[in-house]
Amino acid sequence: MRIFITGGSGFIGSYFHDLLTQAGHSLVIYDLIEPPFPLKNATYVKGDVRDKAHVQRSMAGCERVLALAAAHHDFGIAEGTYFAVNETGTRNICEAMDAHGIRDLCFYSSCAVFGDSKPPLREDSPTAPNSPYGASKLAGERAIKPWADKGEGRRALIIRPTITFGPRNFANMYSLIRQVHNKRYVQIGPGSNIKSLSYVENIVSATNFLWMRPESERAAFDIFNYIDKPDLTSRKIAEAIYTALGRKFPAFSVPMGLGLLLALPFDVVIKLTGKNLPVSSARVKKLAGTETRFEADKLAAAGFKPPIPLTEGIARMVRWYVDEGRHKQAIWHLPPDEPLICAD
Repeated sequence: MRIFITGGSGFIGSYFHDLLTQAGHSLVIYDLIEPPFPLKNATYVKGDVRDKAHVQRSMAGCERVLALAAAHHDFGIAEGTYFAVNETGTRNICEAMDAHGIRDLCFYSSCAVFGDSKPPLREDSPTAPNSPYGASKLAGERAIKPWADKGEGRRALIIRPTITFGPRNFANMYSLIRQVHNKRYVQIGPGSNIKSLSYVENIVSATNFLWMRPESERAAFDIFNYIDKPDLTSRKIAEAIYTALGRKFPAFSVPMGLGLLLALPFDVVIKLTGKNLPVSSARVKKLAGTETRFEADKLAAAGFKPPIPLTEGIARMVRWYVDEGRHKQAIWHLPPDEPLICAD
């Protein structure tokens, strides 16, 4: 099978590349950035999902589409860009699929669509996004629904991941591991807040499990949250990192109020320079004060069992960090405000 993957050069895309090519599929990786990993049975096409004509030309000959491309960083992206990529780009993908008679789509959305909704947060819970990212991802889902409703064999699988981490990722978990490894981690508050997580190998396996099921077992438009269970508190996550490093978790903690006060100088630097620093009051609140708790009962009922326990996933990322990740510099690839228009 030939699969068209938008955003396939990214972190999650690299794991799909490994899984799908090992299963014998060929890939077209469509991305603004060239893949930083060696390609096997895959072709790279430089492109932007906002360029409808180029998406359509590049999709020729494919049989399924995996839509990973997204404007998703919470720093340095204009609000309009979120919607241009996540909503309009998704609509462009659907139109290109129709042009080629492609009837099978998997779209990566986000648990950010729930925003301020009250838990428990399942697939049918109310959506109330509180960020441009969450709102634009929900708009992307809504752009797909009328496409799927046209029938004629169209099927759309929507995956809503929570925070996803693993080796080769440089986001929040990487920053936390680095702080612990460099002996700069401070436990702020009791750390009793739940932080639902998704380990990358598990979510890729779950997506493959759902997407490759017989058509008779799939709905025309189906949504699945992805969360690894059981959930961990922010303290348990930090403890798992300490354990993986062979270190003892510190016995002391800093009250939340003091932690926010200590972050103020970093907030000033961020405001003056525009740099995305690893410490800020927003990050302190996000890690130690905010609870992100989602449910994945529907996926469990479908019969999927994650192959890797959550604490083992953390340990794998810690080992990667120690062996090579700490020597690498994170490079953030943000979509430009204006779409890239390709002539080829």
